[in-house]
Amino acid sequence: MTTTGRYFRNLLTTRFALTRTFPVRVLDSIERAIKASETRHGGEIGFAIETSLDLPALIHGTTARDRAIKAFSDLRIWDTAANNGVLIYILLAEKDIEIVADRGFGPCVQPSEWERVCDHLRQTFKEKQFEKGSLQAIEEVTEIIARHFPHTPGDIDELPNRPAII
Repeated sequence: MTTTGRYFRNLLTTRFALTRTFPVRVLDSIERAIKASETRHGGEIGFAIETSLDLPALIHGTTARDRAIKAFSDLRIWDTAANNGVLIYILLAEKDIEIVADRGFGPCVQPSEWERVCDHLRQTFKEKQFEKGSLQAIEEVTEIIARHFPHTPGDIDELPNRPAII
């Protein structure tokens, strides 16, 4: 995407695009999926949707990855007892998807596994299947987390399950 195209795409994408793409019904569905997911493993899943970047962020060359890392921090996904939080981040204006995983996954999950989840989500988004893609991504992340952080009795839900709208 050219710089000019990136500016226009971000500046012209409004909250209306968010409510059309992720209406309350879909946000509720994502929240339920995360809650159910976390009964199957000891990790935490966060889901964040950002409509667009503002002009200062664009001027500074902020990337979706930069914003995902900031959201990971701001939403305190890193603040889990076992360092096993995962954030699925969507930048609607750029149709960009990032996954940020806490340091507990570093030694055991290759970046290509997270990227594969992002690729599947991008594909379903191209088909305008936002709910289906989001739920599929949560399921794929659930399988990765469960492999490395199985559910144990007494696991608590450390973070909100509701998708964050940034």
